[in-house]
Amino acid sequence: MTLQAIRAGGIRLDDVTVAYHRHPAVHHVSGSFEPGSLTAIVGPNGAGKSTLLKAIVGQLPTADGAIERGALKPRDIAYLPQQASLDRAYPISVLELVLLGHWQRVGAFGGIGQRGIRAAREALEAVGLSGFEDRPLGSLSVGQAQRALFARVLVQDAPVILLDEPFNALDARTVSDLLALLRRWHGEKRTVIAVLHDFELVRQHFPDALYLARRLIAWGRVEQVLTPENQLAARRMAESWDEHAPVCQTGHAA
Repeated sequence: MTLQAIRAGGIRLDDVTVAYHRHPAVHHVSGSFEPGSLTAIVGPNGAGKSTLLKAIVGQLPTADGAIERGALKPRDIAYLPQQASLDRAYPISVLELVLLGHWQRVGAFGGIGQRGIRAAREALEAVGLSGFEDRPLGSLSVGQAQRALFARVLVQDAPVILLDEPFNALDARTVSDLLALLRRWHGEKRTVIAVLHDFELVRQHFPDALYLARRLIAWGRVEQVLTPENQLAARRMAESWDEHAPVCQTGHAA
């Protein structure tokens, strides 16, 4: 990762709305993830947290507003989706899974070479899976599979890292080990954004937070975001959600 990539790691949301079938899941959110920041996205179930991540990575279009990624290229953003989206039955080895982290740099037909293989082995060692290279993905426990996915992110070596519920259903030791990787990335000035549900974990390990309940509740330092007042506002907003409400007309024309 180059110094230029680090400096380019900021992402700005300008009145962003993301919709499914024209019904917004994220309403008119504005703000910035500063380069090198470590931010937790929190909020009630169905608040649009995962939707926002998918929009940032480019998997979903914005219905309104814009996501400004500056000089960032697609390969500069590493995205780890929820583990439920991983097909554990797919016939692939652990090493092959981690090698996919090179894909955005070398392409479908590019050669990885010994250097790339060595990087994948080093990533597996970093997440505590040394010796698992030839194991089938389907033979891993939930925690081991998540470690392998983190190794794939390590191999990608991206200045921006997006993680969707990275600690869900994991044992305490695995969470501790993976949190150490987040601290490492933060120390390397990468921009890290993670969807999380555990407020206490957020308070202990994340400097910044974005509180989302389809609309933006608060965005800033954790101690200013995770307040009882904001929790009450998010709960009230969640209770008022109407899945069959008319298409949102606020803001610019879609």
